[in-house]
Amino acid sequence: MGKVVIRIVLGLVVLFLVALAVGGIVLWKRPLEVDAWVSRRALAKAGLERTTVAGPAGPITVFEGGTGPTLLLLHGAGDQAGAWARVVTPLVARFRLVIPDLAGHGGSAPRSGPIDMGTVLAGVEAVLDARCVGERPTLVGNSLGAWVAFLVAHRHPDRVARVVAVNGGPIQGDTTDVNILPATRDEARRTMEALTGPSTPMVPGFVLDDVVRNARVGPLARFARTADTMPRYLLDGDLGEVTVPVELVWGDADRLMTLDYARRMVSELPDARLYRVRDCGHVPQRECPVELVEVLLKALSAPVGRGGGAES
Repeated sequence: MGKVVIRIVLGLVVLFLVALAVGGIVLWKRPLEVDAWVSRRALAKAGLERTTVAGPAGPITVFEGGTGPTLLLLHGAGDQAGAWARVVTPLVARFRLVIPDLAGHGGSAPRSGPIDMGTVLAGVEAVLDARCVGERPTLVGNSLGAWVAFLVAHRHPDRVARVVAVNGGPIQGDTTDVNILPATRDEARRTMEALTGPSTPMVPGFVLDDVVRNARVGPLARFARTADTMPRYLLDGDLGEVTVPVELVWGDADRLMTLDYARRMVSELPDARLYRVRDCGHVPQRECPVELVEVLLKALSAPVGRGGGAES
């Protein structure tokens, strides 16, 4: 009997070591996939339920939970709904959160092939139709998500209460030397330095290698394949037609979408304010979650109709 117990224990130990080794390999080779899994688990732990919505290109994955005014949170290109995991807990206590994977990202269709802006926009509109019936949510978008939020507000001003754009927008970007599709580890390092604040530690080399891999085959690469169709979705010269209130929340260390880019939008919008997240980069919800929540709550509580280009 004792030998049987010993064998069982040894077998369990071996299984544990194998699982640990496999997990270590996955973390080493695919750290971005591990991060996505962990962040999506965090959404579930915060009380958000995972559901699907019928989209024009197939099912759209949506995480939803909380009570109160609705915030529709839209992540950036190449990311997924778990990008918001570090800000969900303080927000879900005050708001109803609806967080989709944009079309072609995370668990949302299409799972292969190019991703065009029209499909991404139509996917968000499908989420709005299915999950925001009879209400006007606030659209909070980062990077590509901010661009989409503006487009939805431009097309459906009667269905949007407010837009909060986090380091992103619908006008032509400034000319920069930031390569968002790096081909080498050194290029990836320079890209990450441009996208993060001065105090943020540089990510390890094996993570940079995965950034390079995703630059070849991930959603951002698939989205970039349709670059020639994107100008039709820009609002240069038409930004003043966005009549809903706009709050611009900006990581001011971002060298891809700079503070000057945000100020250009403020100058063209009829009702907008600009809030800075100090010493933070392009994706504040990941890099500076505490500071972002503080600024975001301030922006969401600002009185409607008194923007006037104020900056804080």
